[in-house]
Amino acid sequence: MTTETTPPTAAAYRNLVTATIGFTLTFWAWNLIAPIASWYGDRLALSSFQQSLLVAVPVLVGSVGRIPAGALTDRYGAKLMFPLVSALTIVPVLLLTVVKDSYGLLLVVGFLLGLGGTTFAIGIPLVNSWFPPAKRGLALGVFGMGMGGVALSGYFTPRIAEHGENLPFIVVAIALAVYAALAAFLITDRPDRPVPTASLATRLGSAARLRVTWELAALYAIGFGGIVAFGVYLPTYLKTWYELDPTDAGTKAAGFALVTVVFRPIGGWLSDRVHPALVTSAALGTVALLAIVQAFDPPLDPGGTTALLIMAAGLGTASGSVFALVSQVTPQSEVGSVTGIVGAMGGLGGFLPPLVMGTIYSAKGSYSIGFMLLSDLALAGCVYAYGRMRGLRRDGSEPDPEPAELTAGRP
Repeated sequence: MTTETTPPTAAAYRNLVTATIGFTLTFWAWNLIAPIASWYGDRLALSSFQQSLLVAVPVLVGSVGRIPAGALTDRYGAKLMFPLVSALTIVPVLLLTVVKDSYGLLLVVGFLLGLGGTTFAIGIPLVNSWFPPAKRGLALGVFGMGMGGVALSGYFTPRIAEHGENLPFIVVAIALAVYAALAAFLITDRPDRPVPTASLATRLGSAARLRVTWELAALYAIGFGGIVAFGVYLPTYLKTWYELDPTDAGTKAAGFALVTVVFRPIGGWLSDRVHPALVTSAALGTVALLAIVQAFDPPLDPGGTTALLIMAAGLGTASGSVFALVSQVTPQSEVGSVTGIVGAMGGLGGFLPPLVMGTIYSAKGSYSIGFMLLSDLALAGCVYAYGRMRGLRRDGSEPDPEPAELTAGRP
């Protein structure tokens, strides 16, 4: 059994590397439509809303799909689920080559493409089971770097498409096929991992009844949701407010994404040394402070750039530390189910802020109110993580009260 002092085995590192590569590839597939959405828009004469819906469908499906994916991983293991989901994702990727002239069929394929976004909930319980508690934060943070697949897609997909409109889909499909074959041999479930016997509905219901599930979901919706929100809206914000050209705005947005990817394992590493609730609190507090700075519309160089990059570091750190917290306060047999719910809320949490920012700008001609709302939300998460989450036990319950508290108020 894994203990606090047991060093990670070679199998642990093999599973971590394999899972991280798979997470990166499937997230690239998950984000195949977004980088070339304008191409579809021109080809099919789509409105701005239709383009937004086309981009949103796979993200929303991938987020919600993490809930059953995590629960199924608890039951059947990542050795089956990771290669299976990777192989199944090939189908919608290849279908993109034949439905490009039909908006309705593109939405259907986009729905299926959401499958690629579910692998997050498969990898977390796998990595969690192989690493001892003292090393889990860093390991989970390294696995979380696979979200950089979205950035890889944003950079490479349109460039590969310049050499052939179907080429990006063929390249990703081949990569997924090779990976699925290798993962079937390289990924192994820990032999002593607890295997739940209850039904899927029962296990999801059990995870949903844990108060800590929704507390972690709220914190992750702020941290990772903030990353998703900036990923979706930052280019628009930079073009609209700072009047950057699309290429420059896209480059700066990619820099923001890179910082979040780098700081995610840092958040996990810090959580191995300091309580993850404290790391989460400090990271969200930093985001709250810098969001106030950005609300006053500083010049982009250096004030705005500095504020945005420090916010990126805070959001990336919080994303890593929240899942270090998941591993501490969730029973091992329910990590997949809880991860599915928490991961789903993180993905969904990224889509309301862009709508709010756009609405506020349309009404007021300023983004300041939106950044102040972000500051308020991050501050609330900061206070809650510090005040509530520091003393939770593995089952998500409160610590036993001190003797003095037991007798307080008695005559």
